[in-house]
Amino acid sequence: MDNVRSTQFLQKLARNWLVNEMARRSVFLLKADLKRRNLAEEGGYWPLFGYSMAGLPRLDNTQNCIEQVLKDNIPGDLIETGAWRGGMAILMKAVLEANGVKDRCVWVADSFEGMPKPKNASDGWDLSSLSYLKVSLDEVKDNFAKFDLLDSQVRFLKGWFCDTLPAAPIDRLAVLRLDGDLYTSTMDTLNALYDKVSPGGFVIVDDYNSWPACKRAVDEFLSTRSIAAEIRKIDSDAVYWRV
Repeated sequence: MDNVRSTQFLQKLARNWLVNEMARRSVFLLKADLKRRNLAEEGGYWPLFGYSMAGLPRLDNTQNCIEQVLKDNIPGDLIETGAWRGGMAILMKAVLEANGVKDRCVWVADSFEGMPKPKNASDGWDLSSLSYLKVSLDEVKDNFAKFDLLDSQVRFLKGWFCDTLPAAPIDRLAVLRLDGDLYTSTMDTLNALYDKVSPGGFVIVDDYNSWPACKRAVDEFLSTRSIAAEIRKIDSDAVYWRV
């Protein structure tokens, strides 16, 4: 099964590299494609113009988790570790805005320079050279501003997770969403932030089923901590559980 996933991932990587290279050269091919649109809605396609790679099931899941913690008065902020163009974090802020919430922050943690180079072969696939994944902090802020959602409730943590997350001035979290892909990025996030998730809060892992290294980090962390999490499937890539 890992070989099948690896082959599918490499095929998707090659396709998206071609799209990225064409974009770099300002060459665009646009074609109405219902199958591709459906694939994008499921989170299986990297968009050229979109704000998020996550499909509707993952977007709906994040919204549902936020609305549940608001309903249950679970204390804490919201964070996404690995934001790309900011789409999921923008959704987080939009849900707070729609519910009139002014006492929680959305934290956006990212290098804003693309993905780190893997520490070793078992750390995960090396996407560090893909310019498609390199989105600056200014661009992400601009994307928030386009939706009129950039204000003091949105906080940015720029840098590698191992440097920014342990010292982040976060007291409590109600929703922790991980999208770091690599083993080290996932483990750095869990080590720094898991204990800050309030009982009744949610942990969402975007790449659990698609990146073996990410799954290994999550499984090892839960096993080491003797945490019996009820891991629930969101789609073919992502999972979540309630703390």
